[in-house]
Amino acid sequence: MFAPVCLTGPVCLSEVLMDTKAETSDLRWMNHPPDDPEWEEMSGLDDESNMVRIYQICTPDSPSSYWLRTRWIPRREATTLYVEIRFTMMECSALNQRHCKETFNLYYYQSDSDEATPTHPSWMENPYTKVSTVAADHLLRQGGERRSNVKLLRLGPLQGAGLYLAFHSQGTCMALLSVRVFYRKCPPLRRAFASFPETIPHSLVEQAQGVCVENAVTPPGELSRPPSMLCGEDGQWVGQPTSSCACRPGYEAGETDVRCRACASRQFKAGSGPGVCNPCPANSNTRIPGSAYCLCDSGYHRADSDAPHAACTRPPSAPRSIVSQVNDTMVTLEWSEPLERGGRGDLSYQVQCSGCGSASDPKGLDGSCSPCDDSVLYRPAQRGLTQRRVVVWGLRPYSKYTFIIQSLNGVSALSHSEPASDRVNITTSRDVPAPVSGLRRTASSENSLTLEWNAPVLQNQYHLLDYQLRYSPKDGEEVGQWQYVSTRSSSLVLTGLQRAALYEVQVRARSQAGFGSFSTASSFHTQPDGTSPGVSGSLVTAVLISMAILLLIAVVMIAVYCYRRRKTHRQMNDKIGHYQMGQTMKVYIDPFTYEDPNEAVREFAKEIEASFVKIEEVIGAGEFGEVCRGRLRIPGRKENYVAIKTLKGGYTEKQRRDFLSEASIMGQFQHPNIIHLEGVITTSCPVMILTEFMENGALDSFLRMNDGQFTTIQLVGMLRGIAAGMKYLSDMSFVHRDLAARNILVNSNLVCKVSDFGLSRFLTENSSDPTYTSSLGGKIPIRWTAPEAIAYRKFTSASDAWSYGIVMWEVMSYGERPYWDMSNQDVINAIEQDYRLPPPPECPASLHALMLDCWQKERANRPRFCDVVAALDRLIRNPASLKLTHQEGTSSSQPLLDQRVPPCLSACGSVSEWLRAIKMERYEQSFVQAGLISLEIVSQLNTEDLLRVGVTLAGHQKKILSSIQTLRIHKPPPTLLY
Repeated sequence: MFAPVCLTGPVCLSEVLMDTKAETSDLRWMNHPPDDPEWEEMSGLDDESNMVRIYQICTPDSPSSYWLRTRWIPRREATTLYVEIRFTMMECSALNQRHCKETFNLYYYQSDSDEATPTHPSWMENPYTKVSTVAADHLLRQGGERRSNVKLLRLGPLQGAGLYLAFHSQGTCMALLSVRVFYRKCPPLRRAFASFPETIPHSLVEQAQGVCVENAVTPPGELSRPPSMLCGEDGQWVGQPTSSCACRPGYEAGETDVRCRACASRQFKAGSGPGVCNPCPANSNTRIPGSAYCLCDSGYHRADSDAPHAACTRPPSAPRSIVSQVNDTMVTLEWSEPLERGGRGDLSYQVQCSGCGSASDPKGLDGSCSPCDDSVLYRPAQRGLTQRRVVVWGLRPYSKYTFIIQSLNGVSALSHSEPASDRVNITTSRDVPAPVSGLRRTASSENSLTLEWNAPVLQNQYHLLDYQLRYSPKDGEEVGQWQYVSTRSSSLVLTGLQRAALYEVQVRARSQAGFGSFSTASSFHTQPDGTSPGVSGSLVTAVLISMAILLLIAVVMIAVYCYRRRKTHRQMNDKIGHYQMGQTMKVYIDPFTYEDPNEAVREFAKEIEASFVKIEEVIGAGEFGEVCRGRLRIPGRKENYVAIKTLKGGYTEKQRRDFLSEASIMGQFQHPNIIHLEGVITTSCPVMILTEFMENGALDSFLRMNDGQFTTIQLVGMLRGIAAGMKYLSDMSFVHRDLAARNILVNSNLVCKVSDFGLSRFLTENSSDPTYTSSLGGKIPIRWTAPEAIAYRKFTSASDAWSYGIVMWEVMSYGERPYWDMSNQDVINAIEQDYRLPPPPECPASLHALMLDCWQKERANRPRFCDVVAALDRLIRNPASLKLTHQEGTSSSQPLLDQRVPPCLSACGSVSEWLRAIKMERYEQSFVQAGLISLEIVSQLNTEDLLRVGVTLAGHQKKILSSIQTLRIHKPPPTLLY
């Protein structure tokens, strides 16, 4: 069996087990038969003229077999050996002998030791294993060129510890110049950042396990496996290695993939893999080569959340220009951004409050300051502020405070110095009482607590009226369910308590200016069974007498209250009588008809205790202040989310009256499509209006965020809800004046509710909202307002109907701005010239026809809201009527529709003339057969009617309906059929 020759130089290695060319003495191989040895050992010259030991034989005249066996050859680790034979052979034709042959045979015999003898093993093919019959490529002849032959034969697979080679000649004339026995192995190799050892193949291919080179690693997890490569039986590596080795952090690949070199100074490599070393980011450096990250320079830091390649940053500088605005015991702080943000974008602020003074020295004349307690509240928060504004309330009246505003960013916590800050000193000026102090227990029993406290010192002409105490169990199911008790004295006995229970108690004082803040919460225990420390018989008697007196006072106060209530009710009945329309019709009452607007607030809005409200986040800004989301938890009722409008600090009395007037208006309405008023807070700062919380916010922005996501029926359902709410307002004789999609709120169930009542009444020339434009001394929303309201400020339910048509267009266009980018003056001019908005893309013709009815120039021709609701109900009950007919022009900015009557239409006296005027005479016979013989009847047609007549082409439907709309405008007004 012949084997290939390794021709790739250093790619394969060979280990020689026997080589006759290297022998310096006799070989002394075994001849057979021993009594007639024909194989003769002698010295000769090889091809390079080197002296070597050779064997030769020449028996062309004899048919006998002659054997030559080598010494025992150990095979070592190899299972496959190669035999290289160099020989010469005479050509038989030159010898002219009939037994002459030009071939010889090669055999081998395996054994675990050198056990052969002249007779063992037997000189035959079995037990010997034949390798091959070897023939010469070059034969010697007389006078010819002397050329040797080289044959490479493969032996294997082998199992014994060694073997013998045997040469068998029969009639051959030849010479063995050299015999070399060796095996092949794959050399050591470095590739793909892996090192593979010298490997001896034991089969066709041998898998070799390697290791990663120095400074290379395998990734963790499933990808982590040792490198491997295949070694072929010919001693050559096969294919590419399977390796996940990669240079470790701080090292990159060298010129090839055989080594990893360290990153130079001022360079780094964060991860393992094929990446290269990168220069250190700003404000950082490396100390040694081979760095996985760069150390920040002095004064700079890298946050844990920052990537290794991110620049080192530093804390920001101090905020600048703190401006304070004090309103009673509330202060609004605003400031400017620091000059230096530290190279980061996560700038935030936190507020530190210190009160300078005590109960005996509220103005802080002795210079002592201490951190503010938990009674001081912050909005939106005390820490983590991203806006440069905070409102602080719950401060003591007539007291000095120091507020420190600190600038922070993501590396401030890593700095060893305090955050940069600026400070401002303020003095409060509120007239309400200061928080009560010194709350203590003087006695207790199984079911009662006797409490006392220090009366606050008033800094003004007001007097203390009474105290309000609230208490709640600190354990069990009733935690946080406050009970309220009032008293005129600075002590109180709480009765009906649980035995051996812990209660949390707070007290606040009230003067003519209102309630002060609650004191810091204190906790007291009732006694277990049979104990009543500190309660003597005389004290019990005193308590009973006090309770009797208090009961008498309460009875008197209730009687006085009921008398005043009945008197006020009679006066209100007299006033309401002027607004009655029938026995059951409720009519809206303008709060500005009251001499005292606060009376209207008390009449129509419910006062809510500030402690029931928890503000969670600011969600927007209104005309008078911020709009927040919060939770309302009234004892005995389920907690729910509310929207909270606040009156910003520094308000005037007029602004407060205007702000609360919206609550007076809203409190009169009870309808599922009108925003519901939960109540107001007027006895503490800030003043708040609480309404139900609408999860999806304003309708216009909600539609823009969900463009194309709703079906036509869903959109019509929204329009129906808005129309129902406006019908309710119209029935109550209330004119909204500012009906627009931005003033419609949407809840999680897609229910639309009308909101923002009375806002347009209070818009002044100082308003910066571009939606509202000056007109006759006030500001009105031009794009939503009827022409008579723009020109003469005549607001009616008919002008609200015009605005409703614009809202319809907004809904069907998914929040598109009416009249697009036209100026307000261009809008006014276009409306005066009878131009109207075109149908939005994919808007049913029936809906656009209803819009055009709402935009009738003569307000008497516009539909009432009861008509609109009825028309939408019919469309909802008959979805086929909402079939799309406007297939042309899907652009969101089409030209305005010209509603002026064409000259040809003004001269039309019959249906036939009208059809010919609009080039639709093909349908003349169909109209006659359907009984449509007068223009008055034709002007009432809709899409369904046209389909029944036989007008099925969308373009023809659109053209006829557009002309019918023009007929409606310019013919005498017919009776509406909504």
